[in-house]
Amino acid sequence: MSGSMLTGRSLVAGCAQGELLFADVGLSFWGGVDSRSGEVIDRHHCLSGQYLAGRVLAIPSGRGSCTGSSVLMELISNGHAPAALVLAEADEILTLGVLVAQTIFERSLPVLCIGREAFAALRGGAFARVENASVRVFDRVPVDTWQAADTPLDSSDIPHHIELSEFDRALLDGEHGKAAQMAMQIVLRMAQIQGAPRLVDVTQAHIDGCIYTGPASLRFAEQLVQWGAKVRVPTTLNSISVDQRRWRELGIDPALGEPASALGDAYMAMGAQLSFTCAPYLLDSAPKAGEQIVWAESNAVVYANSVLGARTLKYPDYLDICIALTGRAPLIGCHLDAQRKAQLLIELPPLSDLDDAFYPLLGYHIGTLTGSRIPLVLGLEKQQPDLDDLKAFGAAFATTSAAPLFHIAGVTPEALDPSKVLEPDTELPVQRIHLEDLLLSWRELNSARDNRVDAVTLGNPHFSLGEFAHLARLCRGRRKHPQVVLAITCGRAVLEQARAAGHLDEIETFGATLVTDTCWCMLGEPVIPPAATTLMTNSGKYAHYAPGLVGRSVHFASLAECVDAACTGVASGRLPTWLHPALPMETPANV
Repeated sequence: MSGSMLTGRSLVAGCAQGELLFADVGLSFWGGVDSRSGEVIDRHHCLSGQYLAGRVLAIPSGRGSCTGSSVLMELISNGHAPAALVLAEADEILTLGVLVAQTIFERSLPVLCIGREAFAALRGGAFARVENASVRVFDRVPVDTWQAADTPLDSSDIPHHIELSEFDRALLDGEHGKAAQMAMQIVLRMAQIQGAPRLVDVTQAHIDGCIYTGPASLRFAEQLVQWGAKVRVPTTLNSISVDQRRWRELGIDPALGEPASALGDAYMAMGAQLSFTCAPYLLDSAPKAGEQIVWAESNAVVYANSVLGARTLKYPDYLDICIALTGRAPLIGCHLDAQRKAQLLIELPPLSDLDDAFYPLLGYHIGTLTGSRIPLVLGLEKQQPDLDDLKAFGAAFATTSAAPLFHIAGVTPEALDPSKVLEPDTELPVQRIHLEDLLLSWRELNSARDNRVDAVTLGNPHFSLGEFAHLARLCRGRRKHPQVVLAITCGRAVLEQARAAGHLDEIETFGATLVTDTCWCMLGEPVIPPAATTLMTNSGKYAHYAPGLVGRSVHFASLAECVDAACTGVASGRLPTWLHPALPMETPANV
């Protein structure tokens, strides 16, 4: 039996074979794949329930969280990784996870990019064999099989066509220590994959790799510390996996609490600041327009590029710390003016009576349409969304999209004049959104099938000072239902600002639980009561991830609806006014 041969570009060399697992939708490994077992836990994905171990995974690209690299490294370390990855387009997040596993653990898997046309030909295949730059697809398991060997990273395989400064060469030669040398090797390997001609200085970093995905993530950080790693630019840390000050008080199992806290300590030992927030744009250190930075954490990347006008790629976990250790990043993508232009036009229908649930829903829906393309959204000029609206939009957009940037005409700084983000004499594809489309996404995010609410989960991304003020007004003179948990995650700095502004009095009297350092993508039991079956959130990001991460169904609604449900223990099931025209003949009870 012969199989069809497809060729492409080898991102990580190697040979492997296995049952072909094909999907035509991108997959976020963080929140979408269990780092311990390799099960696909994204309950909205067509591969939900499948196991990746030993199979050739074919997906168009990754999407969503920058922590996907950490999850893939963990799977390679514990033996539950795919045999190989075959992609339609290059994905830096997944590729970086393999490169770090090669460097630290000397274990690998081949990663091959074959382009969209060839990728479509994989559909229907049963078995695949990857050999460096080619993949052979079979309609059944071939008789002849072989065992591929690991392909450790050759540290001498450094691209010489990339322009290097004297400082780059000194780092590469080990003059600044082993950690910086390894970091520069990884940076240059990624620069080669990305096609960057040279590197650029960055002014600050935000590290997403401090999230504990398993033992390998801690071993990586502690190895850097042993090698004497020290950051070269001001560096903040993303949310870690526990509230470092209160995890014991909150009842977190020491099996998670101790290594997760130790991981945060390891990054601080490298010189990073104790920030522990997934919303670094709320800190006083937030970058200015045009500033070259290296941020990981998908929602932060999108906010930095789109709302602040700073310049960063959607950096994978571990590449973020490598760049922080060197101060040098590949000069490619959104670091360049030409790569920040719109690639897709999104036209919205007439809108009125919007509430704060509109923006995360819209971001979530638009993300499903864009893939890795940068959109320009038309139709919000009169609505003038505020910074919290843009935060919610960007987080949900980053969940379903692989793009690091969006533009909103008349709203975001580079698109105040929309012509500035359009290439002259270039006709872009147009995607028109109808209210009926948004209704479908509303139903997807509302996975709960009854009106019960056991826990209200707020702060994904971390709550802002404005959100605390809004919540305080909604809570004034009220108390939550005794059987409902309402918990808010936020950064330490914003918590103190909210306390100083007097917002926490009303919120704590209401009965809310305040959690710092971590966020809902890492929280589970017992903060979510073991008996709880249904959650409610105003976060499009968390409404997507929660069914897979914590095994609960979700009601998604506005902040005001969340507070009402916290008081009654029941979700109203009401559609927001702005969605009513999409369903003129129905009065939904459980949409």
